[in-house]
Amino acid sequence: MIGKASNEAADRRVTANVAAEPEKNPMTEIAVNATHFEEMQSAPRFPIHLSASVKSQGGAYNAETENISANGVLFAMDNDVPVGSMVDFTILLPAAVVGARQDVQIDCRGRVVRSFEDRGRRGVGVVIDEYHFERA
Repeated sequence: MIGKASNEAADRRVTANVAAEPEKNPMTEIAVNATHFEEMQSAPRFPIHLSASVKSQGGAYNAETENISANGVLFAMDNDVPVGSMVDFTILLPAAVVGARQDVQIDCRGRVVRSFEDRGRRGVGVVIDEYHFERA
């Protein structure tokens, strides 16, 4: 009997621990993720359309910027790059646009935080983790 009583007590402890865990609500998780996404978009976005090359573990792709902010860039491209992917990308700023004698190349590293279908192309949102400028 003593062994059975201690097993019942252990069973109650486990049951109490499982019941004490909060239930996961997918809608709450979506709301939290949406709030996080909105925070990342807090920087002003500029509708700049420039050619870019994007490299990920899945390959190298041509893309066009839809908009750029201090935090990231939205690409329009024909290929999907999964959310969470690390990417390297290069954007060429025309000399006339930046007031320089030569084009300016920006080499960036970032991660995909958004991917969606839009008018037959993929929209791929990337947070910029690091960047550096080079004369082209």
